[in-house]
Amino acid sequence: MSNILVGTCSWAERTLIKSGEFYPKQVRSSEDRLRYYSKTFKTVEVDSTYYAIPALRTVHLWSVRTPEDFIFHIKAYAALTGHGINPKTLPPDIRRNLEKARPDKAYLYIKDQGLIEELFYRFKDSLRPLKDSNKLGLLVFQYPPWFRYNRKSMDEILKIKTYLEGLSLGVEFRHGSWLTEKNRKEVLSFLEKNQLTYIVADEPQFGTLETIPYLPETTTEIAYFRLHGRNTENWLKKGIETSLRYDYLYSDNELMEFVSDIKRLSKKAKRVFVMFNNCHGASAVKNALRLMELLRS
Repeated sequence: MSNILVGTCSWAERTLIKSGEFYPKQVRSSEDRLRYYSKTFKTVEVDSTYYAIPALRTVHLWSVRTPEDFIFHIKAYAALTGHGINPKTLPPDIRRNLEKARPDKAYLYIKDQGLIEELFYRFKDSLRPLKDSNKLGLLVFQYPPWFRYNRKSMDEILKIKTYLEGLSLGVEFRHGSWLTEKNRKEVLSFLEKNQLTYIVADEPQFGTLETIPYLPETTTEIAYFRLHGRNTENWLKKGIETSLRYDYLYSDNELMEFVSDIKRLSKKAKRVFVMFNNCHGASAVKNALRLMELLRS
């Protein structure tokens, strides 16, 4: 179906490159990998922007190295969703000022509203090359597990519209309180009213509010699936390599569960993006390629 695009949440994840299962041996540079990826898929989510605001030149190179119809989705910088950050990831001038005020901080949460606004401005500005080339898709705001359903949190979400006017914004929840049977109708209505795309997440389930349930719905003209895998063994473990939480390969039966939901939402939304975030080794690309086959059948 022409309005459904399938991709992964990284083209340069270390374990994917190391696996040797997707990129040919002669594809070695970052440029070659992006060019190769974009011949196979028409969309990607950039995860590196969660860790640092990208340089303008870097974003420009993403644009010129991909086909005209390629779409980049951008994961929001951690400080913009209330996550803690390493000060070294901040723009140099901001980092220098913070280091003078807090020289002992190796990890911090940005609370100053003026600084938050400046980071939003710089984040938006860094994406200009993609915006100008019509390659900018959804900005993915993945809120932390401690970000729970309440009025204050909803007001926080509304702020992103103020700072990023004119861009397509998506919201992913990570605490189950947002999607309980009691709250989900109000939450989806809130997102729809404010033209914020609800991100459909699939992740391990424990019968608690520690993760969110799989709820295939859309609140804008974009339907966006973000499939994390179902690695229940590693998901809640502390101190492990992050990619190990996403070490999961969906079976054909599991992929078929998604197909009917994807096709259903494709009749409601103008565009449907299905993004695999089970980015350990080659699992995401294998599942993305197989899902594309299943959608065609």
